[in-house]
Amino acid sequence: MLDIRRKTGAFTPPLTSRERFVRTMHYQQVDYISHLEFGYWDELKEDWMQQGHLPQSMRQADGSIPDHLVEQYFGCEQLAGVGARIGAQPLRANVIITETADRRIFRDGLGVLSEVQTAGTHTIPHFLEFPIRDRATWQAFRDEFLDPAHPSRVLGETELQHMEDLARTSEQPVQVWIGSFIGFIRDWCGFEQLALLSMDDPDLVEEMVEHLVNMSVTLTEQVLERCPADLGAGWEDICFNSGPILSPRFFAERITPHVARVTRMLRQHGVDVIYTDCDGNILTLIPQWLSIGQNAVFPLEVNPGNDPVALKREYGRDLLIRGGFNKFALHEGREGVLKELKRIEPAVLEGGFIPGVDHRCPGEVPWDTYCYYIWTKCHMLGWPEAVIREFPAFRDWRP
Repeated sequence: MLDIRRKTGAFTPPLTSRERFVRTMHYQQVDYISHLEFGYWDELKEDWMQQGHLPQSMRQADGSIPDHLVEQYFGCEQLAGVGARIGAQPLRANVIITETADRRIFRDGLGVLSEVQTAGTHTIPHFLEFPIRDRATWQAFRDEFLDPAHPSRVLGETELQHMEDLARTSEQPVQVWIGSFIGFIRDWCGFEQLALLSMDDPDLVEEMVEHLVNMSVTLTEQVLERCPADLGAGWEDICFNSGPILSPRFFAERITPHVARVTRMLRQHGVDVIYTDCDGNILTLIPQWLSIGQNAVFPLEVNPGNDPVALKREYGRDLLIRGGFNKFALHEGREGVLKELKRIEPAVLEGGFIPGVDHRCPGEVPWDTYCYYIWTKCHMLGWPEAVIREFPAFRDWRP
């Protein structure tokens, strides 16, 4: 079995996080494989802090506990980011319509009307109305929020210089944000309306996709002309457990041919690791992404049917993976964690696969189980035990 790890001392000094990431994703030998995670449910962070496992100093003035601080507590490497202002802007202020002791109905800065639960566990909002319903509302939304030349999108010289300095000197992998080409539209239309529009007015959906692609190419290229990046980062979230909200045929005919312009632009600037962040069952979309140069998937949720081992066997080195550790194994104690790590280990050691929990770490995961997961995973990745023991979380924890 191929194993990209090398014995301690083979790289002197040790690789930087950036070098390690690039080599891992290009199937080159490394000192140890990259150690990345994807955050935590707020409820879990609160539980861990109340139990005394996380230091109170992590809590911010607004009461939040940032994911990256918890990740760093577990020794996780981080990504640095650069990018243009691609999303919808400028935003209006939120407007509260009604509010009770436990519910709030409000219209957000883009015109989406939502109801949220304000007491108890926070949940996904219940969406009541979306701003884009037809061609007329699309044109109004586009003109207000999606003008690529709007002054709010202009990056000043100071900001550009800061990004350039970061990109050229960072020891962390540098990702450039490329936006979303159907996920954004889903947010502005709603799942149901988007599905209906794909049947009733497919030209309109394609027009929206093309506009987002044009904006991404135009604005992102201005950043890449000065900022060298290691990976392109896109987001979609347009799949359920049974597959994508739109048919694979619709993607092939109306979406991916446009998105190909983005991947060509990235590769022209030396960015050849291009990932799509998409939850749900993505199996029918992977071949399409690969066909246009989107070669990496994240977080690769296992439960909907995405098996990283099977996918690496099917696509070989063409497919890069970040994530792919079944989050539900964390509810099965040490035995479940070890079983899942052993299952994915052969694919990880071949390279092109940085394992991590396949979404944000869910609630009610015991501290000991998560510590065991990080401890065992990092040993699998080849991290020296002396280094792992220096992670702050392990100073008072023993395996």
